[in-house]
Amino acid sequence: MTLNLFPCLPDATLAAVNTVGSWLAQDDYRHDQQFDAVILAGNAVIPTIDAASRIASEQAIPLLISGGIGHSTTFLYAATARHPRYNTVPTTGRAEAAILSDIARKFWHIADERVLIEDQSTNCGENARFSWNVLKQHAPVPERILVVQDPTMQRRTMATFARVCRDESALPRFVSHPGFVPSLQNSENGLVFSHGGEGLWPVERYLSLVLGELPRLKDDVNGYGPAGRDFIAHVEIPANVEAAWRILRNDSTLTEALVSRSLL
Repeated sequence: MTLNLFPCLPDATLAAVNTVGSWLAQDDYRHDQQFDAVILAGNAVIPTIDAASRIASEQAIPLLISGGIGHSTTFLYAATARHPRYNTVPTTGRAEAAILSDIARKFWHIADERVLIEDQSTNCGENARFSWNVLKQHAPVPERILVVQDPTMQRRTMATFARVCRDESALPRFVSHPGFVPSLQNSENGLVFSHGGEGLWPVERYLSLVLGELPRLKDDVNGYGPAGRDFIAHVEIPANVEAAWRILRNDSTLTEALVSRSLL
């Protein structure tokens, strides 16, 4: 097996990957919607970063960027360094929010006073909790907020905001938008993203993230829901998504390729 290429998958497994990936990338955004603020949770997916920055710029609304230094921060360093324009932004040793705020100001021309920074969070739960605290410190709290995150973590992020704000007397309307919805296809070069992979995860990292996400969303003793670790609000997982995830777990081509890359 050549590790530079990810092997093609059987049609049923490929369809299952795209079913789970599309569901995780919860996208409730409509182009005619107006918002009072955008929250960008720190991640390393360039199209997602661009989408949050573009919408905040076009609507001239505050952009709250959340992210300190965590276990995935080095992926943002690498993605920034590879980008043909963003590679001038300093990265090493800096918080995700600091890097992303430089991108928002310099390349999307968002005024300093409209960029809010939360640079202490190190995981999804802290992204939501600390971001909500920042918003409450800048009263009045926005009524309509677009939440943008890595597509593989979008649904969990929305459930985390719901959990964080569960006891608030007045809640804003949070709208979910991952910037784009990933899709994979087989090709003569192995498994690839359907619309090109510029600014995205390596295919094998995307697959490992998709496989690992569903157990976290479950509301059982091992999951993050109220019956488990109580990090997120209850998430109803559709039967077809559960079935698709089981196909992925039981596909030897997929699991062996991930194991060979130390990703499973």
